[in-house]
Amino acid sequence: MSVTDDIPFNRDFPLLPGVVDEPVPGVRRLLCGNPSPFTFTGTVSYILGRGNVAIVDPGPDDETHLSALLDAVRGETVTHIFVTHTHLDHSPGVPRIKAATGATVYAEGPHRASRPKYASELRSSESGADRVFRPDVMLKDGETVSGDGWQLEAVTTPGHTANHMAFAWPERGLTFIGDHVMGWSTSIVAPPDGSMADYMASLEKLTRRSEQLYFPGHGPHIPDAVRFVEFMIRHRKAREASILHRLSKGEADIPSIVRASYIGIDPRLVNAAGHSVLAHLEDLVARGVVTAGGDPTIDSIYRLARPIA
Repeated sequence: MSVTDDIPFNRDFPLLPGVVDEPVPGVRRLLCGNPSPFTFTGTVSYILGRGNVAIVDPGPDDETHLSALLDAVRGETVTHIFVTHTHLDHSPGVPRIKAATGATVYAEGPHRASRPKYASELRSSESGADRVFRPDVMLKDGETVSGDGWQLEAVTTPGHTANHMAFAWPERGLTFIGDHVMGWSTSIVAPPDGSMADYMASLEKLTRRSEQLYFPGHGPHIPDAVRFVEFMIRHRKAREASILHRLSKGEADIPSIVRASYIGIDPRLVNAAGHSVLAHLEDLVARGVVTAGGDPTIDSIYRLARPIA
C-alpha cells in the first residue's frame, strides 16, 4: 500500500482557464492554463472583495492569464497584491498587475534558500525560483493587512520555500495556503530551497489554528482543513519510516530509496521524489538518525547512524 493511500485527495477541479468562479462569497478565483505534473491543472489566482479588491498570487508571466485577471477586475480598483511564495508559477505575474493597477505588493520577502549550498553539492533542486521579485511590504508572522471588507493575517509557513507565507482571513475561517497544503497531491519539498524540518513545523503550526477552509495555489479548495493537515503530517512520518526501513537493509543512494518508497510513481516525478527524499534525509541527518559520511546531498550514500529501536 502506498503511503499516500490514507490521504483523502480530491482531484475533481473542473474550473477552466480564463473562467472566473466564486466558491464562497467574496472570494473569486481564476485558473491559469499552465498544467503540469507539478501544477495539476494550473495555478489559481484569487480575487478578494468587490469594488476595492486584492489579488492573491497573480501567477506566472503568462500573457493570456494576466489579461484574463485584469479583465476579471475591470471597473474595480486593485489595492493589494499578496504573494505566497516565489516559484515561477506564482509571482512573476506581479510586475504587470502592479503596473496596470498601482497596487501595493505584500509578501514575506524575496526568494532565498532554506540553507546555503554545500561546497560538495554537485546538483541541487531544479525548482524554478523568481529571483527578481521584491515586495513593496515585507510581512512578519501575525501582522495584519486590511482592505475594503476583508482583513488578512500573515502566517509564515516555511518549508516548500523559505519565504512561503499563507494569508488567513480569520473572520471568514479560511486561509489562502499557497503550495504548503494542496488537496490534489502532496507538496514538493526540495532542498536547498525547501526544508523538511521547517515544513513539518509549519504543518504543526497550522493544526493550532482555527481556519477550516483552505484555498491552495493548485486544485480545489480544502474543507475540514485542520483534519487534512493531520493526514499530511501522518503521511510525511510514514514516508520517513519507509526511508528508514530501506536503510535498515543497508546503505543506499537516493535513487535506490525512491525505487523502494515510491511504488508506481509517474516517471516525470522521479527527480522531484528524489529531492523530497533528500529533504527527509537532511532532517534525519540533522537529528543524528542517519549519516551521509559528509554533507547530505542528492549524490550521497546514506546509512543508519544507529540501529532502529
